[in-house]
Amino acid sequence: MDLKNRIENLDNPSEIEIKELQAEIIGKLNNGTIRAAEPDGKGGWIANQWVKKGILLLFKYSKMEDMSINEEFVFFDKNTIPLKPLKLEDGVRLVPGGSSIRSGCYVAKGVICMPPMYINIGAYVDEGTMVDSHALVGTCAQIGKNVHLSAASQIGGVLEPAGARPVVIEDNVMIGGNCGVYEGVLVRERAVLGTGVILNASTKVYDLVNGTVLSSTAESPLEIPAGAVVVPGSRAINSPFAKENGLSISTPLIIKYRDDKTDAKTALEEALR
Repeated sequence: MDLKNRIENLDNPSEIEIKELQAEIIGKLNNGTIRAAEPDGKGGWIANQWVKKGILLLFKYSKMEDMSINEEFVFFDKNTIPLKPLKLEDGVRLVPGGSSIRSGCYVAKGVICMPPMYINIGAYVDEGTMVDSHALVGTCAQIGKNVHLSAASQIGGVLEPAGARPVVIEDNVMIGGNCGVYEGVLVRERAVLGTGVILNASTKVYDLVNGTVLSSTAESPLEIPAGAVVVPGSRAINSPFAKENGLSISTPLIIKYRDDKTDAKTALEEALR
């Protein structure tokens, strides 16, 4: 029976079954053989519920373990999910200073991790991406090639429910400092999120170029179009109290679509890589 069928039919696993599951699912997540979400070949993305169920089983049937480095660096965590084993040959630039990558995630060659940052289990981080200081790649988040996650940006994670869409950031996206992308939002290739943009399943994004309003539905996530340049904005609240007090609500705005000038501003400096 293959891994997918074993996980889908595993309800009350024994300790031996959990150890076997740990070795196989963590190994395949680490090398990118399986993913918590993947392209469907039609321009969309699908969540692999069975992968997320496997991760949840590891959490449920694990024990706390002393993972301390020494008396000054004391850590306790689930025994089924240690830190990711990395070697020089893996080609991941993990700069000293308080960063962690949990085992069970794929981090490709050429990824740069600036301290302190964190990549959680189930995540997929593709080639050439930079995860800057204080940035988070949450559980099962999918990050494409040559993405720049600027300082303090937060890419939200999701494990439950198993069918919930993870956040997907496609290739060559620029995520500005202090941005937050949560709840299954899909950011298409070459988009730019300006500093402080917050996106989640309830967010409405106003496209000033095309005169449209973008939002999520029960069937599809909030989707930022390819090449869109998004900045924080606001819109008026029309209740009497709000008008009386001059109140507005924050709203992301698409102010343009990426051009040569934008590319020059967002280009990653290869000499620093």
